[in-house]
Amino acid sequence: MSASRVQAITRRILQQFRRDHRTLALLFGAPLVILALLGYLLRGGGEVPKMGVVNLDGGPLGSLVASTLASSKTVSASSMSQADAEARLKSGDIAGFVLLPSDFTAQVQQQRIVAPAVHLEGSQPGLSQSILQSVSQSFVALAGQAGGVQFTPRVVFLYGGPSFDTLDYFGAAFIGLVVFFLVFVITAVAFLRERGQGTLERLMASPLRRAEIVLGYMLGFTVLALVQSAEVLAFSLLVLHVHNVGNVALIFLLEALMAIAAVNLGIFLSMFARTEFQAVQFIPLVIVPQMLLAGIIFPVSTEPGPLQALSHVLPLTYAVEGLRNIMIKGADLTWPSLQLDMGVVLGFCILVILAGATTLRRRIA
Repeated sequence: MSASRVQAITRRILQQFRRDHRTLALLFGAPLVILALLGYLLRGGGEVPKMGVVNLDGGPLGSLVASTLASSKTVSASSMSQADAEARLKSGDIAGFVLLPSDFTAQVQQQRIVAPAVHLEGSQPGLSQSILQSVSQSFVALAGQAGGVQFTPRVVFLYGGPSFDTLDYFGAAFIGLVVFFLVFVITAVAFLRERGQGTLERLMASPLRRAEIVLGYMLGFTVLALVQSAEVLAFSLLVLHVHNVGNVALIFLLEALMAIAAVNLGIFLSMFARTEFQAVQFIPLVIVPQMLLAGIIFPVSTEPGPLQALSHVLPLTYAVEGLRNIMIKGADLTWPSLQLDMGVVLGFCILVILAGATTLRRRIA
């Protein structure tokens, strides 16, 4: 083995990267952007979960629990009627509420047992855990005043519940993410390969019309994306047994819209890449921020304000929320929230179709 030849190869690789300014910028800049985004998410002082306090008790102990929750820093608690709390829980305005019955003070003083009803929305376990933790902490203050009190809350889930595992909660989000990620990467790389092999130029020299070429490429990639979407959905429901109480056709419709959007987004962004390696470089810029901000890992409602605004313009945010609404809550097209999710994803789909068509025409002109 010759050390000089190994050194020559190493030098050539480093010089090659030195001339590729975009790769260098991504190599050293993207990790800092992603870490800064993650740090801002975790330490940026985002909003805490909202909850309601229904205090039907006229005694001092009910007021103590309500005031303790109101001053909590882990939740934003506000007093409300039971009917209002149930309505806001169903609409998603609050993550849960605690119900203190009219004889709450008497129960504590006579039975030494605290068994409040804690109602949770349940579709996002992180929010539910925050509500339960805050209620438990509020009863620590109660135990300090009443002494020797046993705390045994009765938890009532609107959606989800103890039978749900991690995959049931995150399965809907992962279905959307997997399809969007894989379809985007495969389309961008495959389209660059078509262009690099000269296939586009040969088609342009044929009797085919430009519109026929544009439509043919889009439909070809879209058919493959739809087949992949059907495979992902079938495997998730039939093999992994991800929880679903909604209409499978609606799930596939939303999944298909994201696949079509990913196809055309891949075609559009391929215009800015010269090699397949450069096409893959779009993953940290396009996929990772959406994975962090779309509510897959961190609830959008707990993100810092500026990141919430950014989340609300990302298509994956609405796709994830729509899939959760269908699979966990059993939503249908009569739900205004699902109509909004479907409408935004459809609008983004149309936007990237136009952008992809323009890009394809420019490349083959």
